[in-house]
Amino acid sequence: MENPVIDYNVFPKRKVLCIDMKSFYASCAAVARGLDPMTCYLAVVGHVDRPGSVILAASPALKKEFGIRTGNRLFEVPDDPRIVVVTAQMKMYLEISVEITRLFHRFVPKEAIHTYSVDESFLEIGGTEKIWGDAWDIAQKIREELMETFQIPSAVGIGPNMLMAKLCLDLEAKKHGVAEWTYEDVAKKLWPVSPLSEMWGIGLRIEKRLNRMGITTVGQLAKFPLQRLEKTFGVMGNQLFYHANGVDLSELGAPILQGQISFGKSQILLRDYTDPEEVRYVILEMCEEVAKRARESGKAGRTVSLGLSYSKNENGGGFYRSRTMVDASNITSDLFNVCMQLFHEFYEQKTVRKISISLSNVEDDDVMQLSLFDEGKEKKRALANAMDGIRNKYGSASLLRAVSYTRAGTAVHRSGLVGGHIAE
Repeated sequence: MENPVIDYNVFPKRKVLCIDMKSFYASCAAVARGLDPMTCYLAVVGHVDRPGSVILAASPALKKEFGIRTGNRLFEVPDDPRIVVVTAQMKMYLEISVEITRLFHRFVPKEAIHTYSVDESFLEIGGTEKIWGDAWDIAQKIREELMETFQIPSAVGIGPNMLMAKLCLDLEAKKHGVAEWTYEDVAKKLWPVSPLSEMWGIGLRIEKRLNRMGITTVGQLAKFPLQRLEKTFGVMGNQLFYHANGVDLSELGAPILQGQISFGKSQILLRDYTDPEEVRYVILEMCEEVAKRARESGKAGRTVSLGLSYSKNENGGGFYRSRTMVDASNITSDLFNVCMQLFHEFYEQKTVRKISISLSNVEDDDVMQLSLFDEGKEKKRALANAMDGIRNKYGSASLLRAVSYTRAGTAVHRSGLVGGHIAE
């Protein structure tokens, strides 16, 4: 069966801006210290007193001249007096992000703004041309305002939809400041992209699976039989095909990958975890948090995924595996039991440095089935909701499991953080 013909004339030609604040954390930290974000050598870390702390952001000059990037460790930063190392101040970054959103509101209505992350936003500018000029004019005005008001450099990608604007930002605008992609640019600018993980929305795991199918460029993905993609990846196969052709019908404020709603938690550990029992304690803590997020959203999931990454000192590696339960659940013990099954099957007795857990294949909590063979399930749900209420009222550390107070536990430390970092 032949692939559907892509007729770009039938798709709305919107004007969407994707705005990225360059090295946002590093830029904010530099400005707060009276430094130039573009020329200073500055690194933002989780904590300056921990040599193993991860580099959360690095100024452009530090990246270029010293090769230090996000993901490096503090001990890898050269001992150079010109380099400034600071602890992340998430409260300050969030406050600045809110002020930046207020600045955007001067150009477009609130409903035309979608805050994608602390340092990245989408703006739909259709209808504002008579006030501010065309998309390029607005992009330049916003960049000038951001620099004048916050001294923060930025880049803007312009596209006919959210996907194209984001791809334009990542693949071209970040090099030149402002760039625009239209549907006419798909074949020339998007299709040559390789490796596939360079394209927004394709991670390393999906890239490897596509590579095994003989797909190494976005153009090959765009021309690959749609039926085979859907058979292999399900709904995501359909999305991969249309995204490779530059098609995205998402409305501002909607998830970019429709249908991919999940609840997850990923944690880089503060030290090496060599004891499997300690790893188990952290997994239990994380299951508690993932389950709580699902409950608060009124959702339950069938598929539980567990990922472990091993220390680079042991050649890295790890695994990411999923298992689907018969009934959807948002109860901590159910998620933990599945994680333990996966842990016992795939753990290689190596040093663990990162743990990831997610709950997907989501449905509304009110359709969650109560098993005839688990009479205590309703009691577990009631207890979980009661615990959530206490934590919401008195703080996340007001009610913790005993494992959180052991040497392995991380919940007590994380309870004092904002966005995973020190709240200053």
